[in-house]
Amino acid sequence: MVNTKLTAPDGPPSDVEGIKERSNFLRGTLKEVMLDRLSAGIPEDDNRLMKHHGSYLQDNRDLRNERQKQKLEPAYQFMLRVRLPGGVATPNQWLAMDDLAQRNGNGTLKLTTRMTFQMHGILKWNMKNTIQEIHASLMDTIAACGDVNRNVMCNPNPYQSEIHSEVYGWAKKLSDDLLPRTRAYHEIWLDEEKVAGTPEIEDVEPMYGPLYLPRKFKIGITVPPSNDIDVFSQDLGLIAIVENGKLIGFNVAIGGGMGMTHGDKATYPQLAKVIGFCTPEKIYDVAEKVITIQRDYGNRSVRKNARFKYTVDRLGLETVKTELENRLGWRLDEARTFHFDHNGDRYGWVKGVQGKWHLTLFIQGGRIADFDGYKLMTGLREIAKIHTGDFRLTGNQNLIIANVSSQKKKKINELIEKYGLTDGMQYTALRRNSLACVALPTCGLAMAEAERYLPELLEKIEAIVDANGLRDDEITIRMTGCPNGCARPALGEIGFIGKAPGKYNMYLGAAFDGSRLSKMYRENIGEEAILSELNVLFSRFAKERQEGEHFGDFVIRAGIIEATTDGTNFHH
Repeated sequence: MVNTKLTAPDGPPSDVEGIKERSNFLRGTLKEVMLDRLSAGIPEDDNRLMKHHGSYLQDNRDLRNERQKQKLEPAYQFMLRVRLPGGVATPNQWLAMDDLAQRNGNGTLKLTTRMTFQMHGILKWNMKNTIQEIHASLMDTIAACGDVNRNVMCNPNPYQSEIHSEVYGWAKKLSDDLLPRTRAYHEIWLDEEKVAGTPEIEDVEPMYGPLYLPRKFKIGITVPPSNDIDVFSQDLGLIAIVENGKLIGFNVAIGGGMGMTHGDKATYPQLAKVIGFCTPEKIYDVAEKVITIQRDYGNRSVRKNARFKYTVDRLGLETVKTELENRLGWRLDEARTFHFDHNGDRYGWVKGVQGKWHLTLFIQGGRIADFDGYKLMTGLREIAKIHTGDFRLTGNQNLIIANVSSQKKKKINELIEKYGLTDGMQYTALRRNSLACVALPTCGLAMAEAERYLPELLEKIEAIVDANGLRDDEITIRMTGCPNGCARPALGEIGFIGKAPGKYNMYLGAAFDGSRLSKMYRENIGEEAILSELNVLFSRFAKERQEGEHFGDFVIRAGIIEATTDGTNFHH
């Protein structure tokens, strides 16, 4: 029974709601416009639908002004994102993505902060065969973007215990079970015939409904003590509870999200809050019912207030929990205790269960490419050709060459040597804990650089780090080109959010284990000011910190940043 006090916000539906409503379950006119050779782009309505198929239309912003002068349309290209639950890919799938990036993309791959592949620079006429080849390698791009449940994350660390493979199984099941039911993707990209004579009614979305969700929805599962997927940044976070070596269930946390809009107090990052515990086989039921609450009560008129965190804040955490239990027909148990101690990756070779080895490589900004003097892409391609285990993409944009047998380890090590592939140990711990979103030139939302600029900025920051003897201190640093927060900057002990070309808002004070948000420290500053601030901060940290104290905790204890009363540290 639906509680009558629960309502969705009033107001006319946003334009995207109309587009979805008219789309005939995400079909729109995509089939037709993708065949049109007159333009490399597609109409905006179809682009909004395209997201649900795992792709965005972008243009190369480095070329924008020049093309305008020449009266040419923008250099349109598509970004394609794969659905890869838990970030696990086979060597064959790695080779398929590598091959497609060379032939149809811009020759590089991006490992995302949601543990999947992103390919940029695909021209419209190559989209269909690219998606077909991804499908042939047993992956797909369904629901990798759009107003649906996105790629489900889980710890990629295969070495800690058997529990991780069990949790991966649940992540994969959630991802598959929460997919949209429409056959639009299969008809448009995979040439599935519409079955003749079947009534249109076949296309029902039992969970999503014809309008899908008001905005994207993100799920992540983590196994303490590691929080490397930033579980509190998810709309629905599941925290594995292990007793006597057995997975007994999950704590359920709801309402996290990183995005905000500059200057708009009604938008803010938020940490998910734990509301209870359930046994493993019940998580699908919980996820489905949480999604239907967001479907029914999320904000469909203002998209920037449409994420689940705003629904939770508007209705109240207790109200949402009661509604969830009403829909489930059973109650969540009391949350169990758990403890996180880090949210980074473990670099280098580690021996795991069943005598298998795992090598975590540091991938700067998640970009797989051949750089001058560093043939990263070629090296990984050669490894994939002989590797018999799997690849794990991490939530920190790094890569684990996983499940390597002792015999193969020698061979893989030879290739690592040959191509100079690195676990990042020659860098500062700060660089190894860095994240950056794609930003310019391909992201249409970027206000400033991130991936292209962070390595260069880090080089200058590293001089300060070294001068203060902090080379081996783990400090998380994250940069995004806009406040949407794709690299989770609000959870970085040092966060930079792009404001304008070369200008960033600087945030400090998040927790190293991902349990506290940062707070604005300086607004709209450039490189010179960033370096001078960090010079003072790192010098104080080196002199005044306590034994084992993390940088994020230090800036609060030292009064550099005020902690808020609710412990989340981000005021709104």
